[in-house]
Amino acid sequence: MTPALRRCVALALLVTPLGACSGDTVRTLAADAGYGPRKVDAPDFVTNTRPKDTPDFMAVGVDAPKRTARAKSAESQKALESELENARGRNVARGRAAESAAKGVAKGIAPPPDPAAPKPATPPPQ
Repeated sequence: MTPALRRCVALALLVTPLGACSGDTVRTLAADAGYGPRKVDAPDFVTNTRPKDTPDFMAVGVDAPKRTARAKSAESQKALESELENARGRNVARGRAAESAAKGVAKGIAPPPDPAAPKPATPPPQ
């Protein structure tokens, strides 16, 4: 057996188990070696707001817990929709009033010159 063939066989014997491993094992090895992403803990405000008694994932075959808030009825949805439309109308009216007030204040003020516009040529000094 030639030395090159021995190296290829040795390499194949080393690489084959890594190919059979799950991606998590290879990823963990790469991260431990400094090549992969590092595990970052969640910030305090995230960990404090998560419930302590539930795991980070939902197990297979387990239903999600029932919601405490019920869906809105058709009447309350229509009432909310009309309330939001009224608020939008008030905001549009306020915006128009502010725009017209700004136009009245800025009547005597000239707009700033356009910086991209070419400057007029000045005659050479005499």
